[in-house]
Amino acid sequence: MLELSELRRKNLELAKKRFKESVNTDLLIINAINNFEELQKIINTLTKKLREWYSLYFPELDREVQDNEAFVRLLIKKNKKELLNELGLKESIGAELNKEDLEPIISLARLINNLIKEKHLLEEYLERTMRSYCPETSTISGALIGAKLLRGAGSLKKLAMMRSSTIQLLGAEKALFRHIRTGAKPPKYGYLMQHPLVQNAKKKDKGRVARALADKIFICARVDYFKGAPIAARLLDELEEKFKKKSSTE
Repeated sequence: MLELSELRRKNLELAKKRFKESVNTDLLIINAINNFEELQKIINTLTKKLREWYSLYFPELDREVQDNEAFVRLLIKKNKKELLNELGLKESIGAELNKEDLEPIISLARLINNLIKEKHLLEEYLERTMRSYCPETSTISGALIGAKLLRGAGSLKKLAMMRSSTIQLLGAEKALFRHIRTGAKPPKYGYLMQHPLVQNAKKKDKGRVARALADKIFICARVDYFKGAPIAARLLDELEEKFKKKSSTE
């Protein structure tokens, strides 16, 4: 009986040790980017509801201010009279609400504003952590895209061992499976769609730009994992110059 009790104690100690060792920077980044995306979804959903609600009172603001964060800040900082003056309007077609009806609307705006602050804090954390953990990948892809690629791969090590064609399609798994299952048009990029180089490319060139970018990220991920000499800044300059020249000759 004593031997079984000792065996159980040692197994618990071993399990605790392995759990502690399993918590690494990869997992911290993956959890941070997951929560960043969830916050973004919640903020977008709540802001849409806030716009609908506040439009009963002041619909002109919804049309004039498209940026969600700016819209929320204005609701918190300025009253209707101040907003009318700022927009150059004499009056609103919205209904007049008393303080009791307006307060929950402003309270929702304050809640959304706090969530926005949390999102920015997470973004700053990801910027610092990615810059420290995989600086080359972060430089060429950006911290948020780099974090999403790392999550898609599972770890920096797995990202470094991936082919560039696989990196190119990380984040497009649903479209890829749909292509395999139904013969639909295959995807050309996943998370890389959010990169400025891909966004600024012409529609017919986006796939080619994403492919070239994935090639460079493949190199940078390996440099990060194997602790090689910095190269990302030069590779990014080469990409920007290459596609700038192409667009200027068309």
